[in-house]
Amino acid sequence: MSFGTLVYGTLTVFVAYPLLALLPAAAFAALYWASSRRLVAAAAVLWVLYALYEYGMHRRWLCTGECNIRVDLLLLYPVLWIVSLVAVIVGIIALRRRRTPTSGM
Repeated sequence: MSFGTLVYGTLTVFVAYPLLALLPAAAFAALYWASSRRLVAAAAVLWVLYALYEYGMHRRWLCTGECNIRVDLLLLYPVLWIVSLVAVIVGIIALRRRRTPTSGM
């Protein structure tokens, strides 16, 4: 599986159902609450902004006429995917460090 197939194949559902993008936003908000990492909060905000943007595109508020060719997604999807991946890693590392007992020396 190529990187392009992975990125674009996993996120295309949000074009048809833009409000589903609030689910990753909520998951990142919960991860931020548990980890207190700014990058995780940024990922949550990014997903909310994307959900609003995609909803505007879906309702045709942000595009005039032909919205079928979405060149904007060539930039948005890789950014969302990479930020999300890094935020998950940062959040999990933060959670593991909090659960690791410190030595009393």
